[in-house]
Amino acid sequence: MKTVGIPRSLFYYYYKDLWEDFFNALNISYIVSPKTNNLIMNKGLKIADSEMCLSLKNYLGHIDYLKDKCDYILVPRISNFKNDNQTCTNFWAAYDIIKNLFDIKILNYNIDLEKGQTLKKGLYKIGKTLNKKPFQIKRAYKYAITKEKKRLKKNHQINQNKLKLKKTKILLVGHPYNLYDELIGKDIIKYLIKNNIEIIYSDKFNPKITGPLSKKISKDLYFKYSKDNLGAIIYCQNQINGLIFISSFPCAPDSLANELAMRKIKIPYLNLVIDDSTSFTGIETRLESFLDMLGGKLND
Repeated sequence: MKTVGIPRSLFYYYYKDLWEDFFNALNISYIVSPKTNNLIMNKGLKIADSEMCLSLKNYLGHIDYLKDKCDYILVPRISNFKNDNQTCTNFWAAYDIIKNLFDIKILNYNIDLEKGQTLKKGLYKIGKTLNKKPFQIKRAYKYAITKEKKRLKKNHQINQNKLKLKKTKILLVGHPYNLYDELIGKDIIKYLIKNNIEIIYSDKFNPKITGPLSKKISKDLYFKYSKDNLGAIIYCQNQINGLIFISSFPCAPDSLANELAMRKIKIPYLNLVIDDSTSFTGIETRLESFLDMLGGKLND
């Protein structure tokens, strides 16, 4: 049986549950690379171009980890979700970068709604590539997408309910591949939880609501995930005590979108830009100061 490798980085944090449900329903064997660690990050740093963001460097490290452990590595290309909803150029280019840097078999599909290339068509393509029958693929897709919709609805409700709690609430603004990565955002989350902070996540709101709200910060922004993040700020700004931006250096969309937000928002914020040399000791000091400042604000 062929085995598919799934890098635990970038796309993984958007599609991991959907992919796993789809592969499980088709009885396809897969492995997921481990949580990002120093070995994976350092390997990615050696392979990557110096101008790549830390998230993409980590992604290359995960590819390298998987290259000898599976028959295919899943590397989608995600271009746009139509109507000025573009993704980061790394999401467009990842497939070509991997193809040129590694001698591996790539399991690939495209999402480009402007050209009619949908997630459904992409997963059907994967099923066909792995020699599954059309009725099997159809059944697996329906199973996976149904579970995904329920999962997203539940996450949206949990995030929504947190806004009603009478606790110090901080909105974490960032992409999931940064927020939940072991070496980028996880220690920040652990620190906030340890200090009894209720964390609201910018990626866990309904994008049909947050996307349009981003226009209150910028009418011209066309990065889909950045619009979702900025819209989350607008959506809950009157129900939170502060917010923390988390991005990886040097992310162009974040440097633009976050700067636009910081110029217009009226609530306390902390901007954390993480690179491969960032020490959590320094981050912890800044977090401590930020929480102290929020405490003062709450007591005013």
